[in-house]
Amino acid sequence: DVVLSPNGAFSTLRRGALFIDHTTVSARIARQIAVEGRDKELLCVDAPVTGGQSGAEAGTLAIMCGGSAKAVDAARPILSAYAKRVVHVGKSGAGQTAKMANQMCIAGAIAGLSEAIRFAQIAHLDLDKVFEAISGGAAQSWQMDNRFHTMAKDEFDFGFAVDWMRKDLGLAMDEARNLGASVPVTALVDQFYVDVQAMGYGREDTSALIRRLPRRKGKA
Repeated sequence: DVVLSPNGAFSTLRRGALFIDHTTVSARIARQIAVEGRDKELLCVDAPVTGGQSGAEAGTLAIMCGGSAKAVDAARPILSAYAKRVVHVGKSGAGQTAKMANQMCIAGAIAGLSEAIRFAQIAHLDLDKVFEAISGGAAQSWQMDNRFHTMAKDEFDFGFAVDWMRKDLGLAMDEARNLGASVPVTALVDQFYVDVQAMGYGREDTSALIRRLPRRKGKA
């Protein structure tokens, strides 16, 4: 409705205008917007972002773009003002599909990190030493660098909400069904997030996934 309704954005744009969509929606909607845009001679780019709140504040976001080369080239100078990486993934809808893959990776990483932290706590390890030991090796990730210590301290009042992640994982699983792709880990972690929502933490950061894991042994 915001874009395609009679009073939507497209009704006010001049021919040849550039339309950049940073929302995370289905690839089908992105393709529909692009088709409507072509009819109006608009340059449309589906451009979902990743990098979190900190990336937005620091201007270091990564943006995955779908659309024609002409549209993405027109958008690049604008996007580069607040993104460190701008990648033309493919045709319209490809940016959204790449964002789904991104969210699947994040969900799996947070699930693994949650279990690792709880495991180390139950084993009475010094978490600072654990972080020092493993964060420089193959286990290193953005989630580890930016969420390990806050997860260990049960701090989740920031970042990307669990409710939003569930919406994104739903989009990813819908697209996987359309493509005939198997995503069992994504489906499992999505159900873990259902547990977190049921606990009342849907508005907390996605790293709150660790809340569903007990701190003491014998409680699993």
